[in-house]
Amino acid sequence: MKRILKWIFRIVLLLLLLAFLFVFVAYWRSTNDCDHYAIAPSNPIKAIVYCEFGGPDVLQLKEIEKPTPADNQILVKVRAASINPLDWHFMEGTPMIARALGMGLRKPKSTRLGVDFAGTIEAVGKNVTLFKPGDDVLGGRDGALAEYICARENGAVVLKPASVTFEQAASLGIAGITALQGLRDKGNLQPGQKVLINGASGGVGTFAVQIAKSMGAEVTGVCSGRNAEMVRSLGAAHVIDYTKEDFTQSAQRYDLFLDNVPNHSLSECRRILNPKGKYIMIGGGGPNDGPWLGPFGRVIAMLVSSPFVKQSMGMMLAELNKKDLTILSDMTQTGKMTPVIDRRYQLVQVPEALRYLEQGHARGKVIITLE
Repeated sequence: MKRILKWIFRIVLLLLLLAFLFVFVAYWRSTNDCDHYAIAPSNPIKAIVYCEFGGPDVLQLKEIEKPTPADNQILVKVRAASINPLDWHFMEGTPMIARALGMGLRKPKSTRLGVDFAGTIEAVGKNVTLFKPGDDVLGGRDGALAEYICARENGAVVLKPASVTFEQAASLGIAGITALQGLRDKGNLQPGQKVLINGASGGVGTFAVQIAKSMGAEVTGVCSGRNAEMVRSLGAAHVIDYTKEDFTQSAQRYDLFLDNVPNHSLSECRRILNPKGKYIMIGGGGPNDGPWLGPFGRVIAMLVSSPFVKQSMGMMLAELNKKDLTILSDMTQTGKMTPVIDRRYQLVQVPEALRYLEQGHARGKVIITLE
């Protein structure tokens, strides 16, 4: 028996050593396509690129080759884009576990930043039938912080309503879809239910308040006192100033808790839910998340505690698609929803814009203008 245990120990030790060597080699061999930026482009456009993980100082405004649409793609001249917490997670390479999951171990695998965009189609591939040159569109595509991008015809891109500005259209993507899918799909929100939205004055929160109101819910928003009137004007029936009141100590109970700022323990969050209430954490995580696991540490805690509690708990990550982008743009066109835009920056000012966003006090969306 002792001999068997020794051999098991040796095998486990060997496997751990091999795993360490694999990670070590993969880390040092991890690279990206930054070398080709040293070659002068023949048809240059400007784009935000980053070749190393780090703070906003790693971002560079570079001249790169203007993209050419494939047969199933459209070429869009970007008029406006918006930034999200997702962007600074990619920029910083956090949480660290995300690097092993495809973000890049030592250096960023993708060297372009941004997702949300709105602009005008300049050219289309030969197989494209849904769009034509001159169409104004909005959508989501990696590398949106650039003067031009290519997007798949069948990807997350739809026509922009004429009454919706490019800035408004560029704000809808990740934040709007996160709010819509969090309330409708994850939360299964029903008319008459009570919903609590923590971080109601942020990018996702301002959309969530309006969408929940349009779904017939009774909305309570949590924000700072300076944003209370704005959140109330978006449709919140009740507003809690977190600088004066701890909402987890309230006697009120909610059917759904959409948590954009996970700054309370799970037990405190469950306390304000009805017995069959639902807690939905927005995927960006909170200020107390560790650098290695980030929001996934909280997800693990949810999974561990789920068998022992009645309430449902989960994390929300947006899935960009045509159908939901159309819903959001229609709501904006008809006035059921109005994007809240806090600040506007030029493409060269993206590092400054991300510094502001990372402070966590943006009122609505931060826009990058390219007109």
